[in-house]
Amino acid sequence: MEIRNVTTFMKVAELRNFSHAAIQLGYSQSTVTVQIKQLEEELGTQLFERFGKHVQLTEHGKQFIGYATDILKTVQAAKTMVSLDKNPTGTLQIGVIESLSSSVLPPILMEFQKLCPLVETKIKTGLNTDMYDMVQRNEIDMIYFLDQKIYRPEWVKIIERPEPIVFVASSGHPLTQEKNVQVETILKEPLVLTEKGYSYRYDLEQILAAQGYELHPVLEIGNTDIILKFLLNNAGISFLPFFVVREFVESGKLSIINTDCVSIQMWSQLAYHKNKWITPQMQQFMDTMKKHAST
Repeated sequence: MEIRNVTTFMKVAELRNFSHAAIQLGYSQSTVTVQIKQLEEELGTQLFERFGKHVQLTEHGKQFIGYATDILKTVQAAKTMVSLDKNPTGTLQIGVIESLSSSVLPPILMEFQKLCPLVETKIKTGLNTDMYDMVQRNEIDMIYFLDQKIYRPEWVKIIERPEPIVFVASSGHPLTQEKNVQVETILKEPLVLTEKGYSYRYDLEQILAAQGYELHPVLEIGNTDIILKFLLNNAGISFLPFFVVREFVESGKLSIINTDCVSIQMWSQLAYHKNKWITPQMQQFMDTMKKHAST
């Protein structure tokens, strides 16, 4: 079975038009017609019904979609395996929430750049909902996000790692010296928070609302580096993923506030669309991410 014929079949099935498929594949329309005819003769069945300029999949054509997808994935996997010994080229586009991009991603990107110096890496930051849509529209290769565990039938999940979310302040703040601080006490302090729409802030708001409380931050901003500067200058309390503040907690500059508020745990997750071709640079990045996630 000719791989190019299977590729042409998938393009015609996607566009439902022989001439449009020919244009995108760089073939003449007659070539596309011949390739589909060869495939139909080899399978012994009709794959498309033709209605003027448009075509529809037959029942056998619909059934063959799954087999064709598996065939092309296997071919791509073989190409990727062979390419891993070479220097990958091209681009890698990753959607990441801001807190992960500034706290977790830098050492991973530096290692990846050494392994794939010819790859142009593009990082797109935004809210989870925006990046979920970008994955669906094939605008990014993969998504690295923080949320409750999310499972979608069209996603392939690579990493799923628990990430606690904590109230944190300067080690000189008096509340860091107390045990079991009531949440209403924390809410009376100047709060410096991430913007609405961040998954962990949303969960906090829901927990507080159930207890009759509301958040009224003195500052809300999407940049966690700026929030950290406020905390280091003892200018407020924040609610952040522990990975954002780990370095400063371990150095003694910041401290976790022990509170009676219900604990919140999110999960950092790396995923890609199941129909996405796995390029050598994608495979290398996923391997690098797995290595760091296990440490």
